[in-house]
Amino acid sequence: MIIDVHGHYTTAPEPLGRWRDAQVAGLADPALRPDPAGPVIGDDEIRESLEAHQLRQMDERGIDVTVFSPRASFMAHHVGDFATSAAWARICNDLCHRVSELYPERFAPGAMLPQSPGVDPATTLPELERVVRELGAVAVNINPDPSGGHWTAPPLTDRHWYPVWEKLVELDVPAMVHVSTSCNAAFHTTGAHYLNADTTAFMQLLQGDLFADFPELRLVIPHGGGAVPYHWGRFRGLAQALGKPEPEESLLGNVFFDTCVYHQPGIDLLLDVIPHESVLFASEMVGAVRGVDPRTGHHFDDTRRYVEKAGLPADSLAAIEERNARRAYPRLDARLTAQGR
Repeated sequence: MIIDVHGHYTTAPEPLGRWRDAQVAGLADPALRPDPAGPVIGDDEIRESLEAHQLRQMDERGIDVTVFSPRASFMAHHVGDFATSAAWARICNDLCHRVSELYPERFAPGAMLPQSPGVDPATTLPELERVVRELGAVAVNINPDPSGGHWTAPPLTDRHWYPVWEKLVELDVPAMVHVSTSCNAAFHTTGAHYLNADTTAFMQLLQGDLFADFPELRLVIPHGGGAVPYHWGRFRGLAQALGKPEPEESLLGNVFFDTCVYHQPGIDLLLDVIPHESVLFASEMVGAVRGVDPRTGHHFDDTRRYVEKAGLPADSLAAIEERNARRAYPRLDARLTAQGR
């Protein structure tokens, strides 16, 4: 089985975007606020949005199941207040749940949290409980920078975040550390902010001792870990200078990197530097990079092609494409097992 741990509902039906536009407009003019019940989206609209896009490409690439969460750039936690984010998260999470109900063998639900700048992360716990216990979410996305590119939140190792880590451990659910839209013109959302955040999150974890307090917590750093594998020697040297253990020893039992790296040399480097036990297959399609590479004739985000050309032993390849995900995402494993897979 091939499990893609990084999928977002980027092709959601248009009523979702219109509802969000109205919600944002309603912040300035209450008369423009949309129906709090959310947009009306039929099952056929959901099917059409997926079968022409994600499902078609999953079939073409031989991907069996995708962990599917709301569109990352649409989380936009910097917009409005906590109530704004709470309403938006509920609607987006419900929609991903409906996808998983319509295609139970192809999509497992992920979720976003209703984060808001300067607001206690404990306010997200009711939605975290709801999406896991009621909607069957197998993972959630944590935004380390709800301010949208201004980095006003404390580091992930700060006790500010501990209520979320405690709940994730209790629920036995991993979190993908994934930022959202940048409203800072200095940082392009997908080309700079995402990769900066991946690198920043890893450095925060290296500086702290989070996993001493939460040895069962599992975090996924997407997009191949940003700059981390490429600069692994730098991080090892910084750990040494800070009096910390080797990162492989102190972090990689709890931290995973995905394979959303869109060229063969990048995947080769990732798989050469990071132990295969800490790598999860992912593609993030249909996502930030949707085009065809003119040098290869294949989509940039066809990451299975790169992983399977990396010359891995069969056992390592199977671990990356299936076993590691089932280990890091116990609720996904239980879901698949219940389906006889």
